Amino acid sequence: MSNPLPELYEGHAPITLHQLFREALEAYDDWIDGTDVPRAYHQGNPVSINAVFEHMRGCTDILPHNMVSAITERLNKPWSSDNPLDEMSFSTAARIMCLLVRKRQARRADDIGVFMHRLERLRPGHTER
Repeated sequence: MSNPLPELYEGHAPITLHQLFREALEAYDDWIDGTDVPRAYHQGNPVSINAVFEHMRGCTDILPHNMVSAITERLNKPWSSDNPLDEMSFSTAARIMCLLVRKRQARRADDIGVFMHRLERLRPGHTER
């Protein structure tokens, strides 16, 4: 399936992608542990939030301040940049969010692995290796 999202133009995204990015951030916040990666909707079509973040990795537009706060509060270390206005691009935010999604997916995979190991131990005739 081809990517349903509009292309960036010389590093700039249309406002619809900026809005979709905000929706993806909100979906990330609402993500219930143990469930699949949530989806946002672009023109009525479901799109994985991971796909949204990946798509925006090349966007050089500046992230609105309220979204910067939403991103930086998720970081383990305080956000700092060389920019005197402490601006963050969509690209930087997208890279951070891609990492956070991958970490959360890995945590889920670990949880499934532990569950499967416990389930295996409960099977009749199972011997511990």
